[in-house]
Amino acid sequence: MSLSRRHFLGAAAVASVPLFAGSRLFAQPLSGRQDDFGGFPIGVQSYSLRNFDLQQCLRQIRELGLHYVEFYSKHMPLDISGDQLAATRQLLSTADVQVNAHGVSDFSKDHEANRKIFEFAKRVGLKNLTANPTKDSFDSLDKLCAEYDVRICIHNHGPGALYDKISDVVSIVKDRHPNIGACIDTGHYIRSAEDPVKAVHELKGRVFALHVKDEAEQKPNSHNVIIGQGHLDLVGLFKALRETGFPKDGSISLEYEAKPENPLEDMKACVAAAKEAIAKLS
Repeated sequence: MSLSRRHFLGAAAVASVPLFAGSRLFAQPLSGRQDDFGGFPIGVQSYSLRNFDLQQCLRQIRELGLHYVEFYSKHMPLDISGDQLAATRQLLSTADVQVNAHGVSDFSKDHEANRKIFEFAKRVGLKNLTANPTKDSFDSLDKLCAEYDVRICIHNHGPGALYDKISDVVSIVKDRHPNIGACIDTGHYIRSAEDPVKAVHELKGRVFALHVKDEAEQKPNSHNVIIGQGHLDLVGLFKALRETGFPKDGSISLEYEAKPENPLEDMKACVAAAKEAIAKLS
């Protein structure tokens, strides 16, 4: 999906206001950052806010008290123009939000098509690309990860998907470039009757991103619940990330797919649950 020209013209017009002083876009003034997450880079996968445009998305991330985002293509398309990127950067700066990942993108054995996505990452300044690569893409990805120093974070899409099981990712990253690793989607692993905490340990050194969500049931046709209220061992997850040395320039994105028309209150509960779980580690 691509954002409309009208949207970006509007964003550019807003971005021209110096520091957004007095802007209604972000009602509260910026304050000094307070780390409530023990050094973990907690943010939002913007698919959670898929019913909202870029400005509305950033406003809600700010209301959640978070400073990181993994954009998906609606909020930052792969073919974003220079003017669009400049406008988006101004909005991000004003919201005090940093893009630390993008995806989920498809990769294949088509080396030049893959290169275009790495070029996008270079333009934006991204370290982490969450990805759904075909199994014949990795010779290409090895070369591109080395050339661009960008990470490929293999995303498990749940039951029946290409990387359904933990072992699928463990086997495919073995002997590959060190920048090829995992984006652990905790909810999809739960739906696949796999343990996300076990995934963190088995993929030690290769976990660069997470989509943190919880599920009501360990079944394919489950639904999201507030994290910690379903089958996700939230304290165990953050403990495992700390024990295995999750990188500070990685991406941990809360993702809430339920209630797309109005997810904010449930997402606030997810943020509170993450804070509580991390506080228990100390």
